[in-house]
Order: sequence, then structure tokens, then C-alpha cells
Amino acid sequence: MAIEVAHNPLISNQKSTDSGLQVALHPLVLLTISDYITRHTLRQQTGPIVGALLGEQNGREITIEHAFDCRLVEVEGDIVLHKAWFEERLQQIKDVHKVPALDLVGWYTILPTSGPQPAHLPVHRQILNEFNESAILLGFHPSAVVDGPVGGKLPITIYESNYEAEEITPDGGEDKEMTDGEPLLGLRFKELPYTIETGEAEMIGIDFVARGGGNATAVDGTVAVEKPASSPEKPKGKGTIRAAKKSDDQEVGASKSEDQHILSREDEELIASLTTKANAIKMLRSRIDLISVYLRNLPPSYISSSVPEGVEPDDQKYTPVNHSVLRSIQALLTRLSLLIPADSAAFEQELLSEQNDVNLVSLLSTITNSIKDVREIGKKSAVIEAGKSSKNKGSQGIWDGQGSGVSGVGDLLS
Repeated sequence: MAIEVAHNPLISNQKSTDSGLQVALHPLVLLTISDYITRHTLRQQTGPIVGALLGEQNGREITIEHAFDCRLVEVEGDIVLHKAWFEERLQQIKDVHKVPALDLVGWYTILPTSGPQPAHLPVHRQILNEFNESAILLGFHPSAVVDGPVGGKLPITIYESNYEAEEITPDGGEDKEMTDGEPLLGLRFKELPYTIETGEAEMIGIDFVARGGGNATAVDGTVAVEKPASSPEKPKGKGTIRAAKKSDDQEVGASKSEDQHILSREDEELIASLTTKANAIKMLRSRIDLISVYLRNLPPSYISSSVPEGVEPDDQKYTPVNHSVLRSIQALLTRLSLLIPADSAAFEQELLSEQNDVNLVSLLSTITNSIKDVREIGKKSAVIEAGKSSKNKGSQGIWDGQGSGVSGVGDLLS
């Protein structure tokens, strides 16, 4: 007998293709969400898991490129975002990711496979009202990870929200009074299709994480060697003692060999790193050999200026000439002289000269600022001295008790 699954009232009945919204998800977001859930679980933290999604939105196309976890607070019984913290953190991410410019496109949390629940509505309404009126919701399903098949569909679902009219069902089949008021609108979620989009730099990072995760196995350094059960006592002779001693030596040698073959986590990561570098060197060597073979098989007129064009023998086949490839090789050779200077002594001398020029400009700037400060101090000192002299002149006309303090005509003439 099949068990009927109850319909989630927050899920819309409309089709996901009606909106025409296209979502491109980057794997870096999935790594961030997985890391946050892992840390939250291992640290035994309480509270819901909520994070922000950043990306670009061009019309009906949305890219999800970055994510970060959020701080929550309880307001009137509802769990919502800490507004001041969230705005500051969002601005920091925008300042870092300016090219391309990222903006808030939605948020993520843990959801059951049935879809969003009423407890998720306060955070979603807060984001819709204060940050992005068309924000999307990415739900991660832990049950799909545990019960789902290995290598199957990703345990996530992306939802688009919209306000739809509430379905009002009359009670008891009685006739209800019809009113001309506006219908009640409720928040509904609609599942969206998505695609995975990956850049070259992102692929390198994902490959490094995958290699590190595969090698990060917990290995105990101490190996417990189980001793065989004691056998019943036998008469001890010289042959018995030698056989027992030989078996003990074999067990010790076997345990030592097992200890030597067990590698720690740091050794595994070092081997993986060295293997990656060796593969990169091999690839570089193969590319250099390919360029060398290509140049050797060119017609002689392209290799040496002494051979005129069109005099190559017809019996030998040469590589077709590709001028764009030749320009790329020439540009590569031009950059090599900058990376590895031919004359190291001249390079060091030029570098020292440049450093001296920079230091000289810095000293001149310091002297100029010092002269400017001295001039400002001189101006202020002149104003103070002028004020003191005017004050002294004014104090000479004040009555001192012996005569009148009024200056006469002779005083003014003198």
C-alpha cells in the first residue's frame, strides 16, 4: 500500500517553467555550505543554519558565485538576521568582489525534501523587504545525503518565491457572502531548475580540495599487535626455546614493517602536493617539447633569414605555418627575459638604481613637508608676536595711579 505524502501548503501549484528564471550555480558555493554544515555539526552548535548567497542577476538569469554564513537573533519569537551585522558583512563582501560586482541574490538553509516550512518565512520576508525583492532560496537536504545513492542528484533544491492568492474553502458547504475586497496573498515557493557552472580557477581549487579530502584519513600511529593466546605448557627444550624466539623475532619484524608502511596525514598531504607539482612540471615539459618540434618542422625560410622563401625542397613535408601561433611563441620568448634576466649583475645594478630613485623622491617629499610645517609655524609665531606687541602698546596708555592715563599731543607727535 502506497503512503500518500501530504502536500506542503507553501509550495506553489504553478509550473517552474512559467517564470523563465535560469539559475547557474558555482561549485564553490556548495563547498562553502558543506563546510559550514560540517563545522556546525562537529562543534555541536544550536540554532538553525542560515547563510547568504551572492552573485549576479541580469534579467531572468541569476548566477550564484559566493556564500557566507550569517548571524541570527530572536525578535518577538521569530529567528531573523542580525541586521547591523549582516549589512556590514555584506558590504565587506561587495568591497572585496568588485570585478565582477556581486550582490545579494538569495539565502540558503537546511530544508526537508518536502520544501520550506513556516519557520523559514521570517528570514525570507526580511530579505525580500530590506535587501532583494526577488531573492531565491537554496535548500540543502541532509536526509538525501544519508539515504540517497552515491553519485546521484545533488541534495539541494532552489526555490523562487511569489505572492499568490490564498485558496478559501467554505466551511460546511454554506453560501458565503461575496465581497469586492482584494484577495488575500500568501507567500509561495516554486522549484527552479539550475545548472552547474565552473571556471578554470574554480576547477583548480575544487581539484585541490578533492585531493586533500581523499588523503585526509585519520591514522593512528600506534599499532596494537595482538598476541596469540597462551598454549598449554609443553616441555621446554632447546628446540622449543629457539622456535619460540624465532617466532617472536618474526612478529616484531612484521610489526616494524607495518609501522613503516603507515603514513600520517601530513605525509599523505605532502605526497599529494609533490605529485601535483611533478605532474605540472611534466605537463610544462611536454608543452615545451611540442613547441620545439613545431619550430623544427617549419620551412627553413621561417627559421633562418639566410634561406629565401619558396626554395624549400618539395620532397619534404613541413608543418603548416600558423602566424598566430608564431606570434604567441614570440611573445612568450619576450616575457622570458623579464622573468629570468640574462645579465644578473646589470639587473641588480638597475634595481639598485630604481630603489635609490624611489628613496630620493621620498626624502624630497619629506623635506618639502617639513619646510611647509616650518612656514606654518613661522606664520603662527608672527601672529602671536604681533598680538603681544599690540597688547604691550595698549597697556602703556592705562592709568597707573600717579597721573592721567590720557596721552597728550606731544606723545602723539613723538
